[in-house]
Amino acid sequence: MDRRSFVRTTAAGVAAAATPGVVAAADRPSVANASAPAVHLRATRPVCVADVSSIRYRNGGPESAIERAFRGITEGEDVLDAIVAGVNIPELDPEERGIGLGGLPNADGVVQLDSCLMHGPRKWAGGVAGIEGIPTPSLIAKAVAELTDHHLIVGRGATEFARDLGFEVMDDLNTTASRELWLEWKRRIDPGHWLDPQERLDGMSRTGDETDPDVIGRRRPGGGEPMAWRRDPEREERIRTFHAAALAAGLSMVDDGLIDPDSFWGTTSLEAVTPDGDIAGVTTTSGLSWKIPGRAGDSPILGAGQYVANEVGAAGSTGRGEANLFNCASFLIVENMRNGMSPKDAGMAALTRIKDNTIESRLLNERGLPNFDVRFFVLNKEGEYAGVALYGASESMFAVCDENGAREEPLEGLLEGSPRG
Repeated sequence: MDRRSFVRTTAAGVAAAATPGVVAAADRPSVANASAPAVHLRATRPVCVADVSSIRYRNGGPESAIERAFRGITEGEDVLDAIVAGVNIPELDPEERGIGLGGLPNADGVVQLDSCLMHGPRKWAGGVAGIEGIPTPSLIAKAVAELTDHHLIVGRGATEFARDLGFEVMDDLNTTASRELWLEWKRRIDPGHWLDPQERLDGMSRTGDETDPDVIGRRRPGGGEPMAWRRDPEREERIRTFHAAALAAGLSMVDDGLIDPDSFWGTTSLEAVTPDGDIAGVTTTSGLSWKIPGRAGDSPILGAGQYVANEVGAAGSTGRGEANLFNCASFLIVENMRNGMSPKDAGMAALTRIKDNTIESRLLNERGLPNFDVRFFVLNKEGEYAGVALYGASESMFAVCDENGAREEPLEGLLEGSPRG
């Protein structure tokens, strides 16, 4: 059965199923019958790599995400099914502040979640961004890959897509703890930096003068003068000042021990290679704490937050999403491995590019180096793996699970010291 036939025959069944959202393994074609790579003549060493949330949170159950994923891939479960079942564990754990239920909200106090994933052997991919009310965005990303011709659905459309599949849409993904942290953040920022909505409207002007370099606008459909706004340097400086204060307030909460530094930037990423050499990866996040509503970082974007090539390997990321987006670094890592680099060297080369492309003073610390961190979890077809970071002393560990069990190993840092000085 080809992919389009599969989509046509399974979409109705999923919508009517008692268990919402994903196709049961028995309803999907086996990997052997799908468009698969050539038969492997030798076994691969199975392994999963991930960020530390994948080993530190169990949601009251017997397994962590990485343990659940490894058990699945070694018991013959589809590689994508296994890793998504894994990350569902921390997504549903209210103690985890960087993803899913109880993830730290945006500046308006609303939890907006992102996820993307890739299935190596089938060459499927799916993602959602800015979805609300669904604590497991990885499941919706999986449904995008399995049931649609698209790779990314965003915002209200993503929420309605999930609702149509039968997922329960919760009114609020905040927990008592995440709501209290948001209120503390609001207390720490200067409320005078918020722009009054009416003031924003009053600052708008309609003009037909498209020769004025201080006018930003576009021609309205069907002709007529454009809707535009006249640039106001004072107003723009207030916006920049507010966002600087918002970030500083959040980091002060990290310094005061109110927020785990691993959770402030959010994100869980988990990559796996099976004994047959099949590869998949998934990334899921609540994004940067107190972000601008609607902001999406790298996590839902193929080639940034996650990239898989079944014949080569996989890479996933956590940390400053904008830096990763600018460099399409997960894709770069996989291409580096395609060209012969080891997982570690491929990751270090991508981190070097991020460092070299970070030149704005606001993004540099007193040493002239990036004032943020980015981490990559990388594996190749042979089961070799690495965990690398801009700063190995920031978030210092990553998770691994193989035949020797689940454990934490040190991240290898490109730069010494701390991103903040």
